[in-house]
Amino acid sequence: MLPLEGITVVALEQAVAAPFATRQLADLGARVLKVERPGVGDFARGYDERVHGLSSHFVWLNRGKESVTLDIKNKDDRAVLDRMLASADVFLQNLLPGAVNRLGLDEETLRRRHPRLITCSISGYGAEGPYRAKKAYDLLIQCEGGFLSVTGTPESPVKAGISIADISAGMYAFTGVLTALYERERTGQGTSFEVAMLDALGEWMTQPYLYTRYGGTPLPRSGARHASIAPYGPYRTGDGATVFMGVQNEREWAALCRDVLGEPDLATDPRFLRNSLRVRNDAELTMLLEAALAQLTAEQVTTRLDDVGIANARLRTMAEFADHPQLAARDRWRDVHSPTGPVRSLLPPVTVRGREAAMGAVPALGQHTDAVRAEFGPATTDMQEPA
Repeated sequence: MLPLEGITVVALEQAVAAPFATRQLADLGARVLKVERPGVGDFARGYDERVHGLSSHFVWLNRGKESVTLDIKNKDDRAVLDRMLASADVFLQNLLPGAVNRLGLDEETLRRRHPRLITCSISGYGAEGPYRAKKAYDLLIQCEGGFLSVTGTPESPVKAGISIADISAGMYAFTGVLTALYERERTGQGTSFEVAMLDALGEWMTQPYLYTRYGGTPLPRSGARHASIAPYGPYRTGDGATVFMGVQNEREWAALCRDVLGEPDLATDPRFLRNSLRVRNDAELTMLLEAALAQLTAEQVTTRLDDVGIANARLRTMAEFADHPQLAARDRWRDVHSPTGPVRSLLPPVTVRGREAAMGAVPALGQHTDAVRAEFGPATTDMQEPA
């Protein structure tokens, strides 16, 4: 039995943040009823056609859900939704700002009708303040949250290659739902909470903020190198390859100089005696490191680093990641069914011995509508306020 079996989630969701949260719940066994607009559905369905004709975003975010197409402005369809909510444990949405209030699906209305219901709203900037009605997408939150100011090269800011603001908000929504379910077990009452993408990414930006606020200068954009730890980043080797390494303390720094580079005196060079000095003099340090590494192949470098316990990695392409020997050895890939064929997908990160995530099928648009309509009865009356 999966831990969330018996839990029903109703989701009015689009794109990434909310679907990411509800997919985690589905993998844990929850029943997720994904309400989509008739004819078009979640607009992430149209982002691309890379996965057997399906959108890579949609396939990633929506396995294990039931797709129910409803026009919630239509009286009969709204009655179906109201009946679904009456049986639900969780209602999660990331509609445009103000939409739930206009639809009568705000937390006050829903919790008055259903005191045990947990409601979660994901927005760009939160329900209050001057930005409350402003549209928000991942790149825009990366900008507003300062992420681009610390990412890229000194000459040019660069966005994250994945939807980092959406993912951060989705993860906090996921953990918020789990917390609310636990709280309900103790109190018998549901909880309403919100997650703002700006707040979620802002939490992840706290270290650069502290560095800048109390250090007097902004954290520099440092490309693929760490901005506040050295040596930490990519270094060329003698065979033309690149090895990434990360030295975390003075013991590792001494071991790198002595056992990897064969330059023990470098460890006591006044320019590099402690991390802050190594960061300040990183350009000189990089030249010295690469001069020593030029005598070695990448394989020799990684072997020596492993032998002395210094973290290292090789830069992999997506194709190389797909064939990663560590993932293969741990049997982390599964085939997930979709309307157009099986999709190779990774198991969720949390591993419990003797238990495996549900990894359900990716739904076609409206695939479960008829069954859900039948289950929740004839849509002839609106839900009534409790006495």
